[in-house]
Amino acid sequence: MSDSLRDQLLGLGFKPAPKPERKPDAQARKPAHAAPHAKHYPKNQARPHANAKPQDRPKSSRPPREDIELAKAYALRAQREKDERIEAERKKQEEARQRREAKARLAELLQGKALNVADAEIARHFPYGGKIKRLYVTEAQLRALNAGELGVVQLDGRYLLVAADVLAQAEAVFAPAVALKVDPSAPAGDDPYADPQYQVPDDLVW
Repeated sequence: MSDSLRDQLLGLGFKPAPKPERKPDAQARKPAHAAPHAKHYPKNQARPHANAKPQDRPKSSRPPREDIELAKAYALRAQREKDERIEAERKKQEEARQRREAKARLAELLQGKALNVADAEIARHFPYGGKIKRLYVTEAQLRALNAGELGVVQLDGRYLLVAADVLAQAEAVFAPAVALKVDPSAPAGDDPYADPQYQVPDDLVW
């Protein structure tokens, strides 16, 4: 359109056509407060949520120092208790071995030295192992037994009457085997079973 025609149209009241707006480029449209480029995370690592609370985020797998010290204390106590059990078992086995050896020496010592009489009729009672035991002796053996000249030794469930010197040797070898050892200087009332007329209750457990 020539300038003369445009002037004529403007003179008649026509307005010029509005100019098209210029579109801003991509950089101009980007807000100034836009976030920077997102951080790249490895594929095997979860991307933390922006609104996640500190307690919701993954915690470190490394245990605290207190837990490590507690675990060490438990391990030390367990090892100490194990060592104590081993030591107690060792002592128990050692005591059993010494007991077996002592009984074997006692059996050898008493070989052929028992004075028991098969047809003896006098019952001599005495306490041993928490129960009342008895041994049949002759009248002469009873007097000697009450005078401390004889004694009684237990061996394999049997009660053997032996001389005082043999009783002393047996006590030195294995003291628990001495079943009756009379002290002649002790008052007679200290041994109520010395009287052959002593009556044992019928309900007594042997």
